[in-house]
Amino acid sequence: MTSQPVSGAALNPRLQEIADDFRGMPDKDRLQLLLEFSQDLPPLPEHYAGHRDRMEPVPECQTPLFLAVEVEPDETVHLYFDAPAEAPTTRGFAAILHAGLDGLDADEVLATPPEFSSQLGLADLVSPLRLRGMAAMLSRIKRQIIQQRPGPGRTS
Repeated sequence: MTSQPVSGAALNPRLQEIADDFRGMPDKDRLQLLLEFSQDLPPLPEHYAGHRDRMEPVPECQTPLFLAVEVEPDETVHLYFDAPAEAPTTRGFAAILHAGLDGLDADEVLATPPEFSSQLGLADLVSPLRLRGMAAMLSRIKRQIIQQRPGPGRTS
C-alpha cells in the first residue's frame, strides 16, 4: 500500500473511522465507497439552495463546488456543500468532510490535519488535482470557522 497514515495530529473519531474504512478496502472498492459517499451528500437547506452568492466557491476543485460554514454560539460547526451530481469525486470528498466534521466543536474541526486526505488511500486512484481540491475545501472550512469565532478584537 503506497499511502501510509500521516504522523502528527490525530483525526477525530468520525474521520478516523472513515479513513480506516477506506484503507481497509482494495483499490476498486475505495472508489466505490467514494461514489457511495457522493450519494449521501445532504441537500442544501433552503437559505442556501439556489443562493450560491451566500456560499464560498472552491476554485481548486475541478468542478464547481461551493461551501458554507456556520458556527453556532456553542461553537458547533455546520457544513453545507453544493456540488453537481455529475461530479461524484468532488461530491464524495465534500460528503466525507460533512460526515466527518459536521456537528463537531470548532476546535475539533480546526485540529484536523490539512493532509488528512492522504489517510484515505486514494492517492493512486484519483488525480493529485482532485486531492488538492479536498485540501482546499478543508482549508476554507477552517478559515471560515476562524472568521466566525469571537476572538480578541472581535464581537459576536
